[in-house]
Amino acid sequence: MPSESSSVFRVDKFVVPGHALPTFVEQLQRTKQTLDAIPGCRQNLVLTQLVGPGEYNVMTVVEWASPQAIVEAKDVVQKKYAEEGFDPAVFMLALGVRADMGIYSEA
Repeated sequence: MPSESSSVFRVDKFVVPGHALPTFVEQLQRTKQTLDAIPGCRQNLVLTQLVGPGEYNVMTVVEWASPQAIVEAKDVVQKKYAEEGFDPAVFMLALGVRADMGIYSEA
């Protein structure tokens, strides 16, 4: 387990059908703007696959300053989604998106 002063990384990988890619990436960019404004966000990337055999064609990588920063960010994002009436699970299901999400530390 990382120490309180170690960076932690939220890495989310997605299988996004081609027809849904623009809509999905647009939502990721909106979420990125929210995360970028939260204290402790060190790096925030939304990536799309250019070449390769992997099934995941979209990935987000967010580096947080500490485990506590990621907990606080989750609270901010959940509150924002509630205010907007946005449900990420329903959104992804409607678009046919599959996800693999996790929190990582440096090996």
